[in-house]
Amino acid sequence: MVTNVNPASIVDFLFQKAVIGVDDITALEKVKDDPQQQCDELMTLLHTSEHPQAFIHLYAAVKSQSHLQWLVERIDKFSEWQRYISEPTGCVNTCFSEI
Repeated sequence: MVTNVNPASIVDFLFQKAVIGVDDITALEKVKDDPQQQCDELMTLLHTSEHPQAFIHLYAAVKSQSHLQWLVERIDKFSEWQRYISEPTGCVNTCFSEI
């Protein structure tokens, strides 16, 4: 997925928003020396979380990091693309040319 993201500030943001708890922080601390593994673990925690807005808060956490603006732009572009596919117009092939 993303290889050059330091998850520490993202984890702090999610903890402040009560998306992840103390037990999650403890689990993530075990792999703190491997940022890629920590990102993987965080994504797993969020995926299995019962928090209804876990990924909305993740997006907000990423968006709060100025050095991750490139990632926000990619997410936004993907969201734009998804909107074309989900429209009930039947124009999937035509819409792809607009992206």
